[in-house]
Amino acid sequence: MKYRRHDVVPGIGEMRKGEQMATVDDIGRERQRVSERLAQLDAERTKLSDQLNDLETAERVLTRFGGKADTTKGRRKGHPAGTQPATPGKHRAQSGQAPSVLLSDASLKAVQAHRKGATSRDALSYLSRRFGMTVRPNHLGIALQRHRRAGRLENRDQRWYLPSAVQSET
Repeated sequence: MKYRRHDVVPGIGEMRKGEQMATVDDIGRERQRVSERLAQLDAERTKLSDQLNDLETAERVLTRFGGKADTTKGRRKGHPAGTQPATPGKHRAQSGQAPSVLLSDASLKAVQAHRKGATSRDALSYLSRRFGMTVRPNHLGIALQRHRRAGRLENRDQRWYLPSAVQSET
């Protein structure tokens, strides 16, 4: 049997043989059915979301108090649980090592090393070269500002200097 396009799928406004156009009541019933199903799905999604939050809370409690929890965090981030991503970030590579010098002390030494004043970029490169530290610029800025408020550093023309009294002593 050979089918033509209009026999299989009627065009807009066309009807199949023996079929009547849907009435307003039929459309209303279908719309009501779809709305109810959507409400059911929304309620189920909310319920599952609450269950997931409860499970994550229980997992945190177990890991905090020494129990061994089977973590699903890895699966949520897109890799199997218990494994590390293939290319860990810089912060993760150094997380196992304790820094030999605190950022606070290292930032003061970086400014001391530049007698004619150090820009933030100079301090970052000095910390990387001298101490092997990978420092985020905003963290360095916080440390430098803390020294400025304590009176250990001055900031003039976008450069960091030791205060005049401290420079003459060293």
